[in-house]
Amino acid sequence: MGDNSGRVGVRRFGFAVFAAIAVVLMANSLAQLIIGPAVRWPIALVGVLCVATLELACVSLVRKPRRTPAISLPVIALPALSPAVPQWIAVGVIALGVFLIMLVRTQRTGVALYGGGLAGVGAAASVIIFNALTSTSGLLTATAVPTAAETPSGVPGLVAGPIACVGYIVVVLALEVLRLRLTKATPIRVTLRSLWPLRIAVVAAACVVLSFFAALWSDHGLPFVYSRNDALNTIIVLLVLTVLAGGAKLVIRNTVMQGRLNGLIHGASALSELAKYARPVGTASTPKAVAVCESTRDITDTLCETVADAIGVETVDVQTAPPRRGEIGAEVVLGDDVVRYIVAHRDPMDLGFNADDRKAISALAHTANLAVKSRRNIGGLTERANTDPLTGLPNYGAFQEALTNINEHRDYSEALAVLFLDLDDFKKLNDRYGHQTGDGILSELGRRLSQVVRPHDVVARVGGDEFVIILTHLSSLPEAKRIAERIMEFSGEPLTVGATTFSPVLSVGLAYSAHRETDINQLVQDADRSMLEIKKARRRNGVAKASSLSISSHRSSQLNDVVARAIDEDRLELAFQPIVSLVTGQIWAFEALMRYTDAELGPISPSTFVEKAKGLGRLDKLTRQVAVKAMAAAAEFRLIEPQVFCMAINVEAGQILPRRVGSFFEDLAERYPGISLCLELNERSVAKVSTELREQAEHLRDIGMMIALDDYGSRDSSVDALVRVPMDILKIDRSLVDDLGDIRQREVLTALQGFGDKLEYSMVVEGVENDAMARHLHAIGIRNAQGFHYGVPRSFARTIARLEEFGALAVLPAVRDTATTPTGTLRAIRAATPV
Repeated sequence: MGDNSGRVGVRRFGFAVFAAIAVVLMANSLAQLIIGPAVRWPIALVGVLCVATLELACVSLVRKPRRTPAISLPVIALPALSPAVPQWIAVGVIALGVFLIMLVRTQRTGVALYGGGLAGVGAAASVIIFNALTSTSGLLTATAVPTAAETPSGVPGLVAGPIACVGYIVVVLALEVLRLRLTKATPIRVTLRSLWPLRIAVVAAACVVLSFFAALWSDHGLPFVYSRNDALNTIIVLLVLTVLAGGAKLVIRNTVMQGRLNGLIHGASALSELAKYARPVGTASTPKAVAVCESTRDITDTLCETVADAIGVETVDVQTAPPRRGEIGAEVVLGDDVVRYIVAHRDPMDLGFNADDRKAISALAHTANLAVKSRRNIGGLTERANTDPLTGLPNYGAFQEALTNINEHRDYSEALAVLFLDLDDFKKLNDRYGHQTGDGILSELGRRLSQVVRPHDVVARVGGDEFVIILTHLSSLPEAKRIAERIMEFSGEPLTVGATTFSPVLSVGLAYSAHRETDINQLVQDADRSMLEIKKARRRNGVAKASSLSISSHRSSQLNDVVARAIDEDRLELAFQPIVSLVTGQIWAFEALMRYTDAELGPISPSTFVEKAKGLGRLDKLTRQVAVKAMAAAAEFRLIEPQVFCMAINVEAGQILPRRVGSFFEDLAERYPGISLCLELNERSVAKVSTELREQAEHLRDIGMMIALDDYGSRDSSVDALVRVPMDILKIDRSLVDDLGDIRQREVLTALQGFGDKLEYSMVVEGVENDAMARHLHAIGIRNAQGFHYGVPRSFARTIARLEEFGALAVLPAVRDTATTPTGTLRAIRAATPV
């Protein structure tokens, strides 16, 4: 609170100082115009018009959607005014022109005075710089700025003028950045990365060119329009600058309109797309209030993003209060039927909102309202489709969805249990008392089950007289058994429907899962099987007097435990396969491949291990372990053979994002500056490449890592992946080189190599198994390869031994077993190689 009050105080003080400067400069100019020659008045009026038009052509200097800090170039009028009016009258004219146009634009006197003062300070700095460069004395006198012909010494005026105008840009930009850092509740960190260097350079270049010609034309007159009258020359030059500024404003406006139109189209498309993905209002595992919040959160986020993209804002959010002065907004009605406002805010020194901005935000808000209504309608249909009409409980489909979600999102060590409940002799009861009584009993039983379970458990009706319960957040099987017994006791109490009193007898099967399941349906089947065993026993033994419970012998699969323990205890080993250059015949990289052998289960294939790790939520942890071991090994390899400078590991595309393993990769790469870490993205994982993923891939490449697209040519490969994935290496799957005698395969490889040469990525062909294949590839221009011909994946120790004995030699002279491996052995090696 105190920090915010301090920022408000600083902001008010800063505005007051610059407002005072504006008043002083404008009053000084008006006073000197009153006591000076009358010929200066038309010059000053045209100057104010020119400055106002130049101020309108405001350009943002940052990459972000918000526009601040932005810059305009009213200082260009200064060289044009110099021959006809004194320096400080010209400075006051600039302050007055900026003040007037900002007052019209923002309708806020304080903001307009600040803008006039800021422009006046920048113009004064420009005058001082000019006088210092030209060694002119009497800096604070009322004399005019010397012309190029009158400059007594120092830098020529036609050179000093543009430099002084660039000084205006530096001073104004520095003051604006300082204001933003001191007065914002969350300071805007304007750094070299956030500023747009190209745009700054273009603005500075335009300033230099226009100020040069403004000074030249004011001194010597426009070509073919020369007049000996300095006042007339100045007015003509100012009018020319006004026309140029107006043209620039039109160009900027067209660009802004195009951006607004693109933003509206994108926003409407994104919001309409979200309307298709409706969630039911409350599910088996989600309370209604939480479901409503979740179902509209993505619409709210998308609405804010599209408003920011369409109209350019500093902040935008959804709030209960209507927009204040200087803001624009529109009503939105979200899932709770409360009227809120989407409110956009710009910095006071940015361009004010106009009618087009208000129409754009209203259109996007209307689209969001339609999306919410559509989602609610679809959600209502989905809810009815997933709800049992008699009891109001989730039906079988909703139960299956809830069980899958609970299983996939629980911690590996968090247990759950499934109870399958069947009401005994319900058919006889229906036949004796009628279906209305039977429905009443089922409805009351559903109410009792819902009442006795814990808030995070799930109750569903999955059949005529069958119910199922998911018990979550369990720590042991005895705990699950105690809860099941309490459910049977509470549900078995006598109930009355109409004139009939009935004591329910339940057959209950319980299946307990200690760890996350890879096939959750197996758990349901085991619970159902245990329930059926009780019913079979009762048919053999007669009518039952009380409910019974049978516990299934189901346990989580042993393979899950093995994989989880191997990752948690970091037991993995790596094998390394060389990647070679067909041009030099040397190894330049290795691919690290994961290996694990369990004492009881034996070797576990890498693909199975990775799939299990993914299902257990440990894939990122596994990838970190592989990366650490691979880079440590690469450092050892490089000590023996410096030509080996790259280590490749396999990752899924989504893992490179900073929130997953991306930041870890950056830190790891910094620890090994002499080694390039290559991330091989499996083509199946790049089927959908988001903008965030592309930007992260480019960032990793910029800091020295390599990105490879792996397994290209397997299954349904497409050119789209080549275009959309930023990469350094394309790895061709062995399926594209299994018959190099086929001219079509060779032509495809040649085309891909040519494609790579134009897009500046290297190509590595995998699956090279003999010398004949290597010669074929080299003949058609392939430069890099990998395969058993150059070595099967070997352990760290054996790879070290190879490098010590043979160096970086691609094909070992005395070890040709990789090329002549019997078919059965070769097939076994392939089976152990990760996809």
